[in-house]
Amino acid sequence: MTSTLDRTAPRDLAAEVPARLSLTPKTALAGQLDGAWWPRSRDLEAELPPLVAALQEPWGRVTRVTVNPTRWPVVPRRVAVDGRVLHVGWFAEQDADKLILLAYAVGRWDLLVIPPETEPAAAARLMAAAAIPGSVLTAGVLMANETVIGRGIRDARRQEVTWESEGGARMSPFGNPTGRSTFPPPANGWR
Repeated sequence: MTSTLDRTAPRDLAAEVPARLSLTPKTALAGQLDGAWWPRSRDLEAELPPLVAALQEPWGRVTRVTVNPTRWPVVPRRVAVDGRVLHVGWFAEQDADKLILLAYAVGRWDLLVIPPETEPAAAARLMAAAAIPGSVLTAGVLMANETVIGRGIRDARRQEVTWESEGGARMSPFGNPTGRSTFPPPANGWR
């Protein structure tokens, strides 16, 4: 027997929960990004209404959104938001980790999209980095940097666990403890 689990957030719940968002403060410094958005699922139809509602006051009425389809399993052409229609487009050439928002006669904003499955600590780092005024780092560069940082943390933990499980002993090339200390012998000859 096969069962399928839907791990996306229910649409009713997504509409009630505010968007996880970090915006660049208003300054004269123009950067590559205007902030970051951390959706709870990969369901654009459920995730866009809370995002657009959160941006209504600081940015005005968002009318269009563009994404790269690589990160979204379904890209609807239109999404209902507060009794109106939000047009959604996709471009394969657009940075896969970026969402572009357009407001008629107001402007354009670029947000880093943090994958829903990202750990909270990593998401916090990304949200802070994307909201730095005047930053020249693109969405792709921020995500690549976080991948390296995250991998470095995991590698350090793995090395520490390995060290502890081996009792801190020096290993032979064959993976067996050599019975010798990892520290050099003291100069006075005492062991």
